[in-house]
Amino acid sequence: MPTYTALTTLPDETRANALGEALETLEPEPVGVGVFELEDGSGLWEVGAYFTQSPDEIALALLAAAHGASDFAVSELPEIDWVAHVRRELKPVEAGRFFVHGSHDADKLPSGRIGLLIEAAMAFGTGHHGTTLGCLRALDRLADAGFHGRNTIDVGCGTAVLAMAAARLWPEEVLASDIDTVAVDVARANVAANGLDGRVHCLEAAGFEHPDIAARAPFDLVFANILKGPLIALAPDMARHTAPGAIAILSGLLVTQADDILAAYTSAGFALDHREDIGEWSTLTLRRQ
Repeated sequence: MPTYTALTTLPDETRANALGEALETLEPEPVGVGVFELEDGSGLWEVGAYFTQSPDEIALALLAAAHGASDFAVSELPEIDWVAHVRRELKPVEAGRFFVHGSHDADKLPSGRIGLLIEAAMAFGTGHHGTTLGCLRALDRLADAGFHGRNTIDVGCGTAVLAMAAARLWPEEVLASDIDTVAVDVARANVAANGLDGRVHCLEAAGFEHPDIAARAPFDLVFANILKGPLIALAPDMARHTAPGAIAILSGLLVTQADDILAAYTSAGFALDHREDIGEWSTLTLRRQ
C-alpha cells in the first residue's frame, strides 16, 4: 500500500496546531497528523500528514493559505520494510562502558560492557543521536569520577535508555517520566525487555509535576534530554527539586543554543561542570551550587 506525505512549515505554534487539527477533517482522511518544532533554531513549526490515498492537493493548498503556511510538499513514499532496513543500517553504539544495541546485535556485547537493549523501531533514544550519546558519555564520566546517583530521574525519558543506564550502575530505583503516553508505554516495554522491572519506575508527567516525583525529591541526578524551550522553562523547577551538589545532565539542544541554556541554569543556581559538543548537538553537565 503506498503512503503519501504532505509537509509544510509556519512560524507560529498556535497556527501550526490549528492547521494540524484542520488536516484531520480532510477527505481522504489522513492516517496520522504531526506538529513539531524544528530543532534548527529557525523558530519554524512543521505540520505533516500521512495518507494511504493520494491527498486532495487543492484542499491542502486552501488550508495552507488559510493558516498562513507555506505550500504543502506532497510526496509518495516507496514501499520499504523500514524496521528491517533500520536494523540492517543501525549499528550498536558504544558510549564509554555502555553498549546500546538491538536484539539482532545482542551477541556482539563486548565483555565487561553494560548492555542496553533498544529496538530500532522504538521511540527517540537509540543512542545514535548526538544528544542521547552525549548524555550517556556524561553519565560514564560521572561514574568514572566516583559519583553515585542515589536518587535519579530521567525527565522526558523517551525510550528510558538514560534511566536504564543509571539503574545498571547503581542499585537504587530510578524514575523515568515523559509527557507523551506512547513514550511512557515504550519506556515500560524497554524496562521489561532489559530485566529492570522494579528498578525503573515509568510515569506520565510534565516536568516534575507528579505526586510520585514530588515524594522522591530532592534528586541528586537529573537527566533532561528535551528541547531548548522546555529546558529553559524547567530551570526554576530543576533547582527546587534537586539537592545542593546535585548533577543535571541536559541535552536536546543545539550547539548554538547552549549559551542560552547555561545562562538560564546559572541564574537558577547551577554551574557548568562539563560540556561536550557532538556534531551540531551539545550536552551540558551542571552542578547545583
